[in-house]
Amino acid sequence: MSTPERAEGFPSVPTMAAPVPVEKAPGILRETARRFFGNRLSVLGMLVVLLIVLVAVLADVLSPYPRDFVFFANMLENPTPEHLLGTDASGRDFLSRIMHGARTSMLVGLTVPILAALLGIPIGAAAGWKGGRVDAFFMRVVEIWTAIPTYMLAILFVAVWGGGLDKLILYLTIVSWIGLARLSRAQVVSLKGREYVLSAKALGASDRRLLLQHILPNAAGPMVVGLVMLIPAAIFVEAGLSYLGLGVKDPVPSWGKMITEGSSYASSNPILMTIPIILIAVAMLAFTFVGDGLRDAFDPHSKP
Repeated sequence: MSTPERAEGFPSVPTMAAPVPVEKAPGILRETARRFFGNRLSVLGMLVVLLIVLVAVLADVLSPYPRDFVFFANMLENPTPEHLLGTDASGRDFLSRIMHGARTSMLVGLTVPILAALLGIPIGAAAGWKGGRVDAFFMRVVEIWTAIPTYMLAILFVAVWGGGLDKLILYLTIVSWIGLARLSRAQVVSLKGREYVLSAKALGASDRRLLLQHILPNAAGPMVVGLVMLIPAAIFVEAGLSYLGLGVKDPVPSWGKMITEGSSYASSNPILMTIPIILIAVAMLAFTFVGDGLRDAFDPHSKP
């Protein structure tokens, strides 16, 4: 049976247009990663940081000699095929000492911010959430603590309880936690009045749930940046204390201590002092680039 033709004069039935695909907006983490990797300096800094951390972790494998192996006949030797960076005043291979010194710097630089975050972020968040007298007391502690120079306080701890790598990490944690605590408190104070927090509170959410699920995740960006920016500060303080003879003790190598040991031979063998200085500067600059990149990546108002 044939299909009847449409009579003239009747309007044609409009055909439905094909649905237009809706592009899904990128997630927060994906957008943050795109902004971070779009910053060339941040990527360069991350590559340098990864290289330093890799050398620090694999120092026992990559170093040509043990860190304390002494060549008595080759003290203060210039660079040779056997010793690419020469030897120090004790006859130890300087390249091996540099690699193991990277382990010390990275151990201090990464451990201190993590411990400071575990101590400072909960204290600052609790003070900002409670408010009132608790917050007022916390702010007075912050004012007193920040009035004391970090170096002076660390030197006081070393003078009273002695030095060493483990004690140095503890001292730097004690003097560093206040910055992250103040940042955490500021973030909680600025976020606890937002609509989504008040709505969750009206629905009966507990204080713990509000902090852990509604406030701290939204404040994670600035606190991650603050944690990363604390790494070069910890590396610098460790190097400074080791330079003064108040940091790590023998036989543990440290870039700061190498500067002290090489300063006596700056005219005859300047490589012993200049290389640790350059490495400290490069490590601090690399972590600073990473911190700046994370700050720009978490900031939606920054230049994409």
